Amino acid sequence: MSIKAKKILNSTGKHFLIYFALFLALFPILWMFLSSFQANQSIINANRGLFDFVPTLENYRNVIDKYDFLKYSWNSFVVAILATIFSLIIGLPCAYVVARYKMRKASMVVLLVRMIPGISFLLPWFSIFAAMGLRDTYTALVLTHMLVALPFIVWIMIPNFESIPMELQEAAWIDGCNQYGAFVRIVLRLSIPGIFTASLLAFIFSWNNFMFSLILAGSKTLTLPVAIFNFVSYAYVDWGGLMAGSTIITLPIVVLSLCLQKYIISGLTAGAVKG
Repeated sequence: MSIKAKKILNSTGKHFLIYFALFLALFPILWMFLSSFQANQSIINANRGLFDFVPTLENYRNVIDKYDFLKYSWNSFVVAILATIFSLIIGLPCAYVVARYKMRKASMVVLLVRMIPGISFLLPWFSIFAAMGLRDTYTALVLTHMLVALPFIVWIMIPNFESIPMELQEAAWIDGCNQYGAFVRIVLRLSIPGIFTASLLAFIFSWNNFMFSLILAGSKTLTLPVAIFNFVSYAYVDWGGLMAGSTIITLPIVVLSLCLQKYIISGLTAGAVKG
């Protein structure tokens, strides 16, 4: 086989793998989106084609009017925003201290906390919040969602802070800045791509969180992932409503990630190269 033929074969194989991976990732989302415009009988009909259906908005009307998904969307948004903000307020100084003082053991503890299954914290959190009367409150949900967001933000920001030359902060000190001023005016400004990425991913993880919300949320603070259970019962599954609700949860995050992927990649790789 000639060299040219080998190059063509390698290129074809790489393109096939890429397109196959995209198909595996995007086909379920496409199927969910199309199914949200179909009646239940059409969704469960295995003999029809993918695009062989009559579109209807009835599922979305039921989701918004009957199940009050706008309220659940607001609850998810408030919890995700507050969890992200408070995680940034605590996580950025923690990541800076770990990075500047080379606290490797502390960084491993952060990674360990991130790797521990969330269900391990569920019973202690439930007992504490039940005793304090904080079930079905934003406080309980925000604190538990911070358990996911905070270690993630710290772990992402450590290499970002490590990549910033110490000489820049020393120059700021010489010019009259104190340590806090140098951190805010120099370090944080240079770390904006990483902060943006950490914030966005923390928001997504909180928005999609199901387990903590399932146990700690109630009628006042029910979030979108838990609200989807309204469409599932012992004897019947409202597939149309389920697909419409899943689309409402998934589509904004997918669109946001695709539009901002350049900034996400920039933030994740900001501390990867050190000179």
